[in-house]
Amino acid sequence: MSAKKKIAILATDGFEQSELTEPRRALMEAGHEVSVVSLDSGSIRGVKGHEPGDKVDVDRILADVTPDDFDALVLPGGVYNPDTLRQEAAAVDFVRDFMESGKPLAAICHGPWLLVEADLLRGRRATSFASIRTDMRNAGANWVDEPVVVDGNLITSRNPGDLEAFCSTTLEAVVNGPAARAGSATVHPIRAGA
Repeated sequence: MSAKKKIAILATDGFEQSELTEPRRALMEAGHEVSVVSLDSGSIRGVKGHEPGDKVDVDRILADVTPDDFDALVLPGGVYNPDTLRQEAAAVDFVRDFMESGKPLAAICHGPWLLVEADLLRGRRATSFASIRTDMRNAGANWVDEPVVVDGNLITSRNPGDLEAFCSTTLEAVVNGPAARAGSATVHPIRAGA
């Protein structure tokens, strides 16, 4: 077993349920410490498509953390969650500082909207939910339609259908460090307890 790492999942109300719970489960089952970081204490409510989802407890508030507190960052999607976060300067700064730290940063679905807002996609190969591909391209990304894309410390995926690849690639980056070069990830079925 590798050393226990600390991972932040930055989210607020309106996160896509599975895009928070599945990475959290995979990382925790592999023995890592995962904290849900949000704008306020208490709990946040997810969505399941267009339906209300479950509440998830907030472990840490954004004002009390820095990228130095964590070894990796996960940005779940959902439409409302990243749209709210990208309007918060502290969230954008946190994401920018995390990317610049060189530690693994994994964003899925609409989560890359935060990367757009933080101007972190210029020259990067990345993917996202198809409806924001123009935003991604306008921000300088080389957008591709693939289940999971790795470019250095950045991992991106398209939608909940890609969660198995997203989770295994994120876990691999947490354990082994960021990829040395850009490209599509080789998906290894890393399962907790395997």
